[in-house]
Amino acid sequence: MEHKNIVATIYIKDGMAVEGPAKLEPKRDVLELAKLYNDSGVDKIICYDLSKDDEEHEKNILAIREINRSIEIKTCGGGNIKRLEDVKKLLYAGCIEVILNGSKPDTPQLLKEAGSRFGAEKMLVSLYNIDFLFKTKEFLHDHVHELLIYYPDMLESLEAITDIPYIVDIREMDTPSLIGLLRSEQIRGISGAFINDVSTDIMRLKCELSDAGIKMDNFEPKLSWDDLKKNEQGLVPVIVQDYQTNEVLMLAYMDREAFLTTMRIGKMTYFSRSRQELWTKGMTSGHIQYVKSLSADCDYDTILAKVSQVGGIACHTGAPSCFFNEIVKKEYQERNPLKVFEKVYDTILDRREHPREGSYTNYLFDKGIDKILKKVGEEATEIVIAAKNPNTEEIKYEISDFLYHVMVLMAEKGVTWEDITRELAQRN
Repeated sequence: MEHKNIVATIYIKDGMAVEGPAKLEPKRDVLELAKLYNDSGVDKIICYDLSKDDEEHEKNILAIREINRSIEIKTCGGGNIKRLEDVKKLLYAGCIEVILNGSKPDTPQLLKEAGSRFGAEKMLVSLYNIDFLFKTKEFLHDHVHELLIYYPDMLESLEAITDIPYIVDIREMDTPSLIGLLRSEQIRGISGAFINDVSTDIMRLKCELSDAGIKMDNFEPKLSWDDLKKNEQGLVPVIVQDYQTNEVLMLAYMDREAFLTTMRIGKMTYFSRSRQELWTKGMTSGHIQYVKSLSADCDYDTILAKVSQVGGIACHTGAPSCFFNEIVKKEYQERNPLKVFEKVYDTILDRREHPREGSYTNYLFDKGIDKILKKVGEEATEIVIAAKNPNTEEIKYEISDFLYHVMVLMAEKGVTWEDITRELAQRN
């Protein structure tokens, strides 16, 4: 049986997130909201473009693209879809699925075209009434894999007409009613304003649904607390690491209750030895640590936690990491590929901000974009020539030259290695 999905919706106006089509103020940062949903336990995000013209449409597509570069959970794009090209734009922006509006007269034909071109697994249709099902009954199964139902009153009639799975939009959070709905095998998940409300504890909701026998995608530990070896105080040390950069953030301790609470709410919870009490990191400061993974070491006496650190501050002093008091340091050559790229890139940025006489990097910046592009093209050609040579040393040298010039171009255009790695990760 598949997991049931908790689905949030981001309405996008002028590249910013708004509460809905009828409430366009206040606006908030769309990436900040997407990352919050991503960390809080939401399974999927529907991104609705509320644009009124082509210029705003492109701006909102760009915002959706940035969302998909910044988060791990899947997204579904919709809104202002008039032609096949709009479907393609959303898919190219990184959306796993595209949702068409079933109330529009052109949707049946567009669904045929899009389903045939991109596959039924990419297509959803939103419904406000069941008329669409009768109009498309001859081909709907072959061109769509999921429906989004906006009125729960439709459900009884819907299930008598089609067996296509659906997500249902719920007006308010009533856990007993949600449990009853989600017992239906045809329902894949729920959406609604209460899910969009950032104050809703999604992980807690998932736990309540799981306790009622609903299969949810939440933490199911492979090791129990009893499998771990505790110290003389009955605690297990936890090394906390940023899940993206691998930077070590802090060291803390868990007791049984902290361990179980962390599993239940998806936020790192510890036992304070000084206060002799349970504490969930960030509940007062706002610097919450959302769990990405927990692993035990070979002796089962230490936990490694990889987390998403809200605000980038893990230490009570306000520092990003608790480990900033240097004891001794020996210079060494960095071998981590991304660290090397970032170091060279940072040097290039420094040359741009603080020019040095005789610097080749400054020469390129002074000559401008045309010179930089010319060098990128020349170095790409050198790679092609070197690749014909059986000696691999030459191609290593030429690729390094090429990458250096590409990084100068990146700096000139304001593109970072984080931008590039997000784009590459999105293509997996």
